[in-house]
Amino acid sequence: MLAPAASLFDQSALTDRAERLVKAALSQGADAADAVALRSLSLSIEVRDGAVEESESAEGDDLGLRVLVGRRQAVVSTNDLTGDASGQLAERAVAMARAAPEDKYAGLADASLLARDIPDLDLIDRALPTVLELEAMARAAEQAGLAVKGVSKSGGASASAGIGGMVLVTSHGFRGAYLGSSHGLSMTAIAGEGTGMERDYDYSSVRHASDLESAEKIGRSAGERAIERLNPRKVSTRKVPVVFDPRIAGSLVSHLAGAANGTSVARKTSFLRDKMGAKLFADGIHIIDDPLRKRGLRSRPFDGEGVAGRKLALVEDGVLRSWILDCATARELGLVTTGHAQRGVSSSPSPGPSNLHLAAGRLSPEELIADIKDGFYVTDLIGMGVNMVTGDYSRGASGFWIENGKRTYAVSEVTIAGHLTDIFRRLTPASDLEFRYGTNAPTVRLEGLTVAGQ
Repeated sequence: MLAPAASLFDQSALTDRAERLVKAALSQGADAADAVALRSLSLSIEVRDGAVEESESAEGDDLGLRVLVGRRQAVVSTNDLTGDASGQLAERAVAMARAAPEDKYAGLADASLLARDIPDLDLIDRALPTVLELEAMARAAEQAGLAVKGVSKSGGASASAGIGGMVLVTSHGFRGAYLGSSHGLSMTAIAGEGTGMERDYDYSSVRHASDLESAEKIGRSAGERAIERLNPRKVSTRKVPVVFDPRIAGSLVSHLAGAANGTSVARKTSFLRDKMGAKLFADGIHIIDDPLRKRGLRSRPFDGEGVAGRKLALVEDGVLRSWILDCATARELGLVTTGHAQRGVSSSPSPGPSNLHLAAGRLSPEELIADIKDGFYVTDLIGMGVNMVTGDYSRGASGFWIENGKRTYAVSEVTIAGHLTDIFRRLTPASDLEFRYGTNAPTVRLEGLTVAGQ
């Protein structure tokens, strides 16, 4: 492991630059302003057939300035930090804002909502692997995958690490900064020969290197998954219980979050727009967004407008309790922000989730499928066939057929279809929740979906 230069962890210079930008904007005639600075460093190695196929390294700082003149706003950005052109950048931003159309919902966050204390979420691992160490990890994952009997080829293995951070300064007194690290490892294995080849993968993504799954485990899991997919069958069209593997069950939580996004609700492009307070799920179902989870992949102490992070129940005991809001969408809906503003340096804030999860249920995965005489266990989804305006759901899928409570033969080239309101209402979670991704869910069972095959 290599400790990066101490300057990488010191965001004081970026904070000073952001403060100068905000002051310059006010001196140029802005009524309010905020500046965001994003820092990133990344290393990645991809190995295929024992040779390095790609190696990438990137490092940089970017600055963005948002100014408000009345209810008119504009955003400018730069990655040139060699000089101090704050005055020129601010002057251009103010001129752009004066020419922009009015947006009656634009504005900074209410000062009473700003984060006053920045909690330590244990997001930063100060030691990063060297390029040689990343290469060794990727090679080890690939070798472990190829060692699985029946694996014929490697689809490649990769290892990566990086550090990213954010600085935010506003004209009404907020100053905040945080950094987070990332470590990742993946492997794709190919099994079989000719037209009968199948592929699958596994990966691990964490904040701290000590939490990363071993290269041997990742490679072996990828190989075993690929072997299981060999000789898939097709099935006839029918309605059966469908079970989602945890690896893809989080997609259902993401659909809920997308439909509960304040922008979609305000624009009336969400099938849930009239469902606040409605019973969407069964009793006991909880869907939580928690930006303050220690070592979470999307954790943050404050949002893109400086609003303090807090745990939010989107669904509580089956009932839809909240939208995902930033300040602008909250104003448009006559509500208060939930602290979910996201932003880059070249755009104004917009709402988005942080660490989302569907809470675990009481039954084990084995108990969840034990009474299924005929059903489909889905391990992969294909395509983007979800209409967030209507809630219609149709996606390509592959996985395994369930017979008499057990996973049996592999299945591919089928489509599962239904409506998200029905899917949510008939969803049952298992007890095997693990926090491995940005959006997490246990194994889930869905009743009465149409599986379209031959």
